[in-house]
Amino acid sequence: MLKRFLVPEKDRVYVKEEAARGATEMIFRKMGMTDEDATRSADVLLTSDLRGCESHGVSNMLRNYVALYGAGRQNPTPNIKVLRESPVSATLDADQGLGIQVGPQAMEMAIEKAETTGIGAVAIQNCGHVGMLAYYPLQAIKHDMIGVCMVSAGGGLQVPLWGSEPVFGTHPIAWGAPADKQPPFVFDVATTQVAANKLMLTRRIGSHLEPAWITGLDGEPIMDEVDSPNYGGFYMLPFGGTRENGGHKGYGFATIVDIMSGILSGNGPGFLAGGNQHSQFVMAIKIEAFLDAADFKADMDKLLERLSTMKPVEGQERVYYAGLIEHEEVQIRKEQGIPYHREVVDWFNQAAGELELNYSLP
Repeated sequence: MLKRFLVPEKDRVYVKEEAARGATEMIFRKMGMTDEDATRSADVLLTSDLRGCESHGVSNMLRNYVALYGAGRQNPTPNIKVLRESPVSATLDADQGLGIQVGPQAMEMAIEKAETTGIGAVAIQNCGHVGMLAYYPLQAIKHDMIGVCMVSAGGGLQVPLWGSEPVFGTHPIAWGAPADKQPPFVFDVATTQVAANKLMLTRRIGSHLEPAWITGLDGEPIMDEVDSPNYGGFYMLPFGGTRENGGHKGYGFATIVDIMSGILSGNGPGFLAGGNQHSQFVMAIKIEAFLDAADFKADMDKLLERLSTMKPVEGQERVYYAGLIEHEEVQIRKEQGIPYHREVVDWFNQAAGELELNYSLP
C-alpha cells in the first residue's frame, strides 16, 4: 500500500484479528444476517484488513452497511434466485443482498462448475457492495484454479477520457493465479486512478491526492496536489489519467467491466442500474483442463521469483509483483494485530453501545 494511505503511527490502535472478526460478525447478525452469512461477510472484510487493503475492510465499509440496513436499502436475508443456468454458467439475482454476502457463494458455484467442465462463470445482478475483489480469485486459487472478478459499481464517479459527465463507477477488476512455493499472483485494481474508498482514507489520515487523480464537476482534470473533496464535489479519471499517460487504457477496461458484469448479468450498464444495484462477474478456470497444475505452478514460481529477486532501481528496496506485499502483510498482522485508526476503534465501541452488543475493542 502507498504510504499516503497508511494510518499514521500516532493514530494506530492494534487490534487482534479474532477481536475484530468477532465484533464484525456480531454487528452483521444484529443487522439481521444468518450466522453463516455473518461469518462469510466478516471474512471478506477481515481478509481485506489483513492484506492491508483497509479501504475495503471494516474501517470504511462496515459503518456504511449499518447505515444502509438502517435506511432499509440493503436486504440482510436475500432470496437469491438462479435466473439462468448451464453446465458452465449461471446468472443470479442477489435480491439486494450485499455483494460480500452473495459474491462468495457465486464463486463457489463457479468453482464447482469448473471442477466438472474446466471453466465456470457466474454473473450477479442487483447486489450491494462487493468488498475487496481479490477475495474472489483467492477462493479459486485454493482449488488450483485461476480466478477472475469484475464489478459494475454504479455510474456516478468515473468520466470517460475527455468526457464531462460520469458514466462508470470505479469498476474494479481482479485476477489471480496459484504458484507452488511463491505467494500467488493476485492483481486487484480499480479502473480509476485510485479506488474511491482510498479517498476516504486520505480524509481520515490527512494526506493529499496526486495530480490527474480526479476532475472537477466539469470533467477537467485537476492537475494540482489537493485534499480529497467530499463525494459530489468531484469526478474520477480512468487509470492513466490523461490521454498522453494512457487514460484511454483505463477507460477501455472500465467499459469491459460494464459489459462483463453489468450488461451480461442483465443488470444493465452501471449508470442505468444505479448506485446501490451493483453487478458482479466471477469466473474460475481449472488449470488441469489445460495442463498439469504442478507444471503450471512450477512455471509460475519461475516467473514470480524472477520478478521479485531482480535488482531494483536506485532508491527502491525491492521489486514486487501483485499480491506479494499483501501476502507478507497477512503474516505481520496476524502476529501484531491490525493497525486500525483510533477513530475506527471508537466507532466500533460506540456501535456496541448503540446496538446493545457485548464486545469492546482495545
